[in-house]
Amino acid sequence: MKADVEAPPEAPAAPRRRRWRFLAGFLVIVIVLVVGARLTWSWLNPFGETTVDRSQPVLLQSIHNLSRFEAATGNFQVIVDLEKDADFLPDAVKGTRTLFVGAGSVDAYVDFSGLTKDALTVSPDRTSVTVRLPRAQLEKTNLDNKRSYVYSQERGLFDRVSDFLSSSPGDQQELYVLAEKKIGEAALASDLRNRADQNTKMMLQGMLTTLGFDKVSVKFADEP
Repeated sequence: MKADVEAPPEAPAAPRRRRWRFLAGFLVIVIVLVVGARLTWSWLNPFGETTVDRSQPVLLQSIHNLSRFEAATGNFQVIVDLEKDADFLPDAVKGTRTLFVGAGSVDAYVDFSGLTKDALTVSPDRTSVTVRLPRAQLEKTNLDNKRSYVYSQERGLFDRVSDFLSSSPGDQQELYVLAEKKIGEAALASDLRNRADQNTKMMLQGMLTTLGFDKVSVKFADEP
């Protein structure tokens, strides 16, 4: 009778676990080294910058009482196309052309500070009132720096070199001033002041009606 042949024993699982542990440990070490290297470079980076705000406290210079009604606001946008050419040189050598998008607003207001005693006339029975107002005026253009930008710019060789050597290259002050001027002119030619007049009239009519007047007449100084 033949003896039974025993099956070979299975390989132990311990070496496999050790290999996986070794691989996981290796990956952890690699990650730690990468993170450490980045942190070290950030700390030792010679080109890194640190921003320190040493601005002085804001100084209140004056306070003015306002006696005006902000009646309307107009939002405007203009594309400034400013070109500067040399008389005897081609544009590729000397000359610039800049397209600047200027966006801003203009407020229209009615000033109540100059009203006289005759500006308000109440009937003897206190049922009607007449108000005389000055016409609306326009505030200075408020250019929005966040929405205003240089769209494109072409410069000649001399201008590029000059900007490179200048302490304030690409000065855009002239563009901002020109955009403000054009927006102010557009506001003056628009219907903004008339809209402010009508809004002021409606505001006073509603306010005086709630005070008990049956008839409210609002006129402007240049009206008969």
